[in-house]
Parts: sequence; C-alpha cells; structure tokens
Amino acid sequence: MVRKKGKMIIWPPNIDQSKSRRNGRIVPKRASVKNPKLSEIADVAQKLGLNPEVESDKSYPKSWWEHSGRIIIAKETKKSEVAKQIAKEIKELRGHS
Repeated sequence: MVRKKGKMIIWPPNIDQSKSRRNGRIVPKRASVKNPKLSEIADVAQKLGLNPEVESDKSYPKSWWEHSGRIIIAKETKKSEVAKQIAKEIKELRGHS
C-alpha cells in the first residue's frame, strides 16, 4: 500500500453498521450507518469540504473480494472523528436521526 503524506483513507466498512470492529468498523455502532454507499460517502465528504478523491475499483483489505471502493481525503483530524461526522451526515441525508 502506498501511503500519501497528509492524506487518509475512508472505506465504506469504516462506518458500516453491519461490520464488526474486527472487520473494519471504526465508529460506535449507534453512530454508524447501514450499508453506506461510496457515492454517499463522496457526496458528504464534498459537502464537508474534505476534497475527496474517489477510487471505486479498490477493495478493503479485510474483505478483498468486495470491491467497495475508497475515498482519499486530507488528514485534518483523527480518522475516527471524520468517520463519525461522515456517518452522521449520511444519516441526516437518509432522514434518520
């Protein structure tokens, strides 16, 4: 894996309610969303001003057979905080509280 200085990667499993912590979820279950789509994550990241770079052909290493894609954004704070914010915005978009 090539690391990009000053960047972080957000994978859909990072905020997926159906995934366990062991399988990649990094936010609390109550803060996560069901089956987040790459497009939702990209839209929310753009809305939050994170200047996302979408790579839809990538697979999360722990579930390499699923081509979930990933979003590369500027690293401005902790990954878990950014992931919580993205999940919260997706919930609002979907109309959940």
